[in-house]
Amino acid sequence: MISRVGLLKKPILSSSILRASIAPSVVSRSTLITRFLSTRTPTIETTSDAEQEILVAQRRNRPSSPHLQIYQPQLTWILSSFHRITGVAMAGAFYALTCTFAATSILGIHFDTATLVSAFTELPVTLQYAVKAACAYPFVFHVGNGIRHLVWDFGKELTIKGVYRTGYAVLAATAVFGSYLAFIWQ
Repeated sequence: MISRVGLLKKPILSSSILRASIAPSVVSRSTLITRFLSTRTPTIETTSDAEQEILVAQRRNRPSSPHLQIYQPQLTWILSSFHRITGVAMAGAFYALTCTFAATSILGIHFDTATLVSAFTELPVTLQYAVKAACAYPFVFHVGNGIRHLVWDFGKELTIKGVYRTGYAVLAATAVFGSYLAFIWQ
């Protein structure tokens, strides 16, 4: 018999709840075994074609998620989406340019910044502005929205009005500074 040390010499297992939790009865053990055996899933040997048919049948019964067009466009998720898209696009362009520099140097092809500058200056002026705008607007937007996220990290502007205010500020800064970089700055 188990007893408490230092207290009354009262046996611990006198409580029926405690006894049931420490030493479950034979009935509860047999119930657990029966439950375990009844929940086991049988294994079936199948071919890859049969597995594919099972998978297709399961996919037919799944509910399809709603398309984005059913949601009301909100500034918050639009800016969040564009922040991710501009980040991926700029990183992809950076890596492509870096890999091009590396590959051309290994292959012995003459490709450096002077070559890029001369190729860019030979483009028509409208195409030059289009290329500059395609680089400037995503860059300014991503930087502005990154600053917006840093402001949030400090716990500022986290109200609904503050979130929208900073969102519109990012859009205004993108329009102003993106236009400056694309059309005025030489």
